[in-house]
Amino acid sequence: MKRKALIVDDSKAIRIILGRILRELGYEVCEAVDGKDALKVIESEKAAVQLVLADWNMPEMNGLDLVKHLRRNPDLASLKVIMVTTETEVDHIVSALEAGANEYVMKPFTKDIIRGKLEMVGILPVASD
Repeated sequence: MKRKALIVDDSKAIRIILGRILRELGYEVCEAVDGKDALKVIESEKAAVQLVLADWNMPEMNGLDLVKHLRRNPDLASLKVIMVTTETEVDHIVSALEAGANEYVMKPFTKDIIRGKLEMVGILPVASD
């Protein structure tokens, strides 16, 4: 079964960029425009989604609230969540990690940064260059 990732960002451009990176890394990709949309996708995909990359600033439900919601659900406890956001303040990083995010990426990012974070959370084998 192919690995599946959910990209949650209200920016279509970011969803396209992250989608391309994740597909190159062997993921099947689905998308959501905000946290509420993400919850619907996760519900419909059931156990297929293994990774969520979520922006912080989105309408309806922001990324931090999405992380908190996911961590309250025991069925989703093993889901890897990486925040990918423009929020660069230490307080934001600490808040996201305390809420249960597995990692934090600041925009702009590169494929190598995303790959490194996936390796750090243990869902991508460490590349040997």
